[in-house]
Amino acid sequence: MSAFVQNVAIDCADPYQLAQFWSQVVDRPVSDEDQPGDPEALISLGNGVDLVFLQVPEAKAGKNRLHVCLRPQDRTREDEVRRLLELGATMVADHRKPGAVCLGWAVLADPEGNEFCVLCSPAERGAG
Repeated sequence: MSAFVQNVAIDCADPYQLAQFWSQVVDRPVSDEDQPGDPEALISLGNGVDLVFLQVPEAKAGKNRLHVCLRPQDRTREDEVRRLLELGATMVADHRKPGAVCLGWAVLADPEGNEFCVLCSPAERGAG
């Protein structure tokens, strides 16, 4: 029998605050059981996988060895990058390729510096 991914854990200083940011990113609520000051917070993605935010004493140092890649469903990659920057993400590296076909990705960081990627939407991928 194979294993399945139950959750993606994200280390952070303030789990509830960071979960609030990610709640807006994935348009899913933070668990009703979680409160400010809790050492962990959870967002159920609704597909059997959860995002779990865990309080750790140390600050992030260096590049993530594992990261989340987001594929916007109802907007373009460019619109999604703009939306995430407005929510408080920062641009880390821009690997988007100009042209008629959507190629490449943008690397952003959440408010605590955890990197994630934004890929082309399914509609943009179908255009190529």
